[in-house]
Amino acid sequence: MANSFVTLKDIARTALPHLMNNLVFPRLVHNDFSDGLAAKQGDTVQIRKPVNYVAQEFDATAGTQVQDLIEDSVEVRLDKIATVDIEVSALDAALNFDSVERLFIEPAAIALAEKINADGLLLYRDIASCVGEPGITPCTLEELSTIRGALNYQAVPQYPRYAVWDTVADTALTTIPALVNADKSGSTAALREGSLGRIFGVDHYMSQSVAQHRTAMELYQGVNLSEAGAKGAQTIHVKGVALAGHFVKGDLIAIDGHTYTITEDSAEAAGNAIRDIRIFPGLVDDYDAEQQIIVLGDHTANLAFHPSAFAFVSRPLSAPAGVESYVTSYDGISLRVVRGYDMKHKREMLSMDVLYAYKTVYPEMAVRCLG
Repeated sequence: MANSFVTLKDIARTALPHLMNNLVFPRLVHNDFSDGLAAKQGDTVQIRKPVNYVAQEFDATAGTQVQDLIEDSVEVRLDKIATVDIEVSALDAALNFDSVERLFIEPAAIALAEKINADGLLLYRDIASCVGEPGITPCTLEELSTIRGALNYQAVPQYPRYAVWDTVADTALTTIPALVNADKSGSTAALREGSLGRIFGVDHYMSQSVAQHRTAMELYQGVNLSEAGAKGAQTIHVKGVALAGHFVKGDLIAIDGHTYTITEDSAEAAGNAIRDIRIFPGLVDDYDAEQQIIVLGDHTANLAFHPSAFAFVSRPLSAPAGVESYVTSYDGISLRVVRGYDMKHKREMLSMDVLYAYKTVYPEMAVRCLG
């Protein structure tokens, strides 16, 4: 860099606040971070699942029912590194530290945050419970109320609850008359700040990284079980007239009013049938062959959830040997900056990266809000 007085320490410590300010999803879910030991991509760590109790009605005759304190753990593979890399020569025009921040530090941190948010919001593929209709943007208080109802039905703790919406849904919801009209809502925050805030016990957020789900099925109706399905089964077989394409992870199907998510890509349809389709949860009842299946189509995968539904796991990256690097950590996230030399292409490089992983812990504590 032309400005040798700009150290990696300066870059890292300036970048981390920018990164934190642009993270949405990781700040709303269960966070597991340890800065005790550095890690590398592919390492597996054990994290503790949030303890989950069930509140019960006190019976004076029977007395209290003691619940066991069970703190389960789950393995998480640190499989993701978000990185931004540039040639050091790209900063030659920087005249001072403010220029370096404008040209590299801030935009790199924002780009990292966008990728980290987007990766987390892909966890929608683990969530079977859903409200709304594919392709129809939610835009009424009644639709917000159905989210509360679904979370209540699933016995999700009432606080805290969060929802993350894409930009289209956020725009539609912030124009609901009852929210922007002060004499009806008691607050003009939606009008003044473009923010939904807390409605029906759910705190609402917007992210540009909400996923768009695309199915690879070419027929959405007229599909049936080709073989009987037993209660609890997590594998089904289907058939349909001119059935084409295949199921992809995250596809939703409905059987007798109950929704299920496809947990892995299926084989391509052959002979108007697909076998061994993996679903979650297991079938809620016994079903005969010919039971109708409804395949839900493309949709925006907004999410409403309790923090315990998902975990964000982060560890400091190991310092690479033989090059200059600096690692800084704060409030559950760690960022590394490395300056090195690319021998293959004969150029000096500057890299900013984050090591992390996500895990769905309690899928029953989340709802997919279709749009």
